[in-house]
Amino acid sequence: MAFGGIVAVDNLSFSVQPGEILALMGPNGAGKTTTFHVIAGVHAPTKGRITFDGHEITDTRPDRRCRAGLARTFQITQPFDELTVVENVMVGAIAHHRSMADARVEARRYVDMVGLSERADILAKGLSTGQRKRLEMARAMATRPKLLLLDEVTGGVDMASVPGLIELVKRLRGEGLTLIIIEHNMKVITELADRAIFMNRGVRMAEGTPAEIARHPEVIELYLGDGDGHG
Repeated sequence: MAFGGIVAVDNLSFSVQPGEILALMGPNGAGKTTTFHVIAGVHAPTKGRITFDGHEITDTRPDRRCRAGLARTFQITQPFDELTVVENVMVGAIAHHRSMADARVEARRYVDMVGLSERADILAKGLSTGQRKRLEMARAMATRPKLLLLDEVTGGVDMASVPGLIELVKRLRGEGLTLIIIEHNMKVITELADRAIFMNRGVRMAEGTPAEIARHPEVIELYLGDGDGHG
């Protein structure tokens, strides 16, 4: 994936198996979010192709990818601040229902799932960062995805909220989801991911289990050398 003379993602190829959690990791500017943009249809790849659920989707519009079962969250959450938590989730659910009442019932189920029941009827602008992350996941789940792209699920969240978010991601997998996650926290990756790809400057440098990645010499030098796993 190139922007003018800048190559953001270079010759990256991977697959993810049903029910798997794959982590994309690497320092800022590694090409992780650009990879998400390409998968979700925000950017068209300069070359290569994308297949999803047995079908090529390289030229498919983002909304059609969503209807086919591909959803994503964003590192910087983007709720509709003047809508309530339930109304935000209804935006994702309405495509599957003939009535607003039915969409609201399903939206409340996802609000409950992500632990926001007590905040269901407040405006989204009143949520904390961790709660906004949960709302992002509820909105994505309301589109009934098969594959969910989670961008920095613990980014900007206080440490006390991280275990709850980890458990939530595990619960989403338990719902039958396949997930690709972007995450900086090596401890989170180790607890969640089956497999990880380490990227730097748009290139895949290592791939394996989180334990294997953590022992990789170049990963240690570029990413883990400060001892906190955050790059």
